[in-house]
Amino acid sequence: MNEKEIQQLRQPDHEIDPIFINRWSPRSFLKKEVPEEVLMRVFEAARWAPSANNSQPWRFILARTQAERELFHSFIFERNLEWCKNAPVLAVLISDNQNRMDAFDSGTAWGFLSLQAIKEGLKTHAIGGFDKDKAREVLNIPEEYNVQVAIAIGYQGEKDALPEDFQARELPSNRRPLVETIFEGKYK
Repeated sequence: MNEKEIQQLRQPDHEIDPIFINRWSPRSFLKKEVPEEVLMRVFEAARWAPSANNSQPWRFILARTQAERELFHSFIFERNLEWCKNAPVLAVLISDNQNRMDAFDSGTAWGFLSLQAIKEGLKTHAIGGFDKDKAREVLNIPEEYNVQVAIAIGYQGEKDALPEDFQARELPSNRRPLVETIFEGKYK
């Protein structure tokens, strides 16, 4: 889906940079390797996310080889595996739980990563449907880290490459109007 098609589906209430409108989470990925320098720019953007007391609690565990991706496949729920198995890069975002802002800060790093991915011609899709305990075990994640989310990263594929029941959902979703998100003074 190109930028013009996306912008027909998504209309902001106020003028903003198109990168925010163009970021969405497709499920169809090409089995095309992401060059090292492109991938590192995506993670470099995450590196510069703000964090409480500059603690930078986030860490990323990457899977780029077939063997590494198969390890990740072992803890991703089957329904998500149907589409994410083609992504050339999988990542798990973890955060140091000794920092009470770890989830907030690591979510910000994920946001920065996803926006840089758009600038690089990549797509990302955060995956909540996986077994966090098994991921901890398989990836040897220390107890002082919270397992936040898995992420598929790669070049967007065609929607007809997906199982039929996913194809109808392979388009950018809209957002609630801003007036339903902001409350003045107190919650109404």
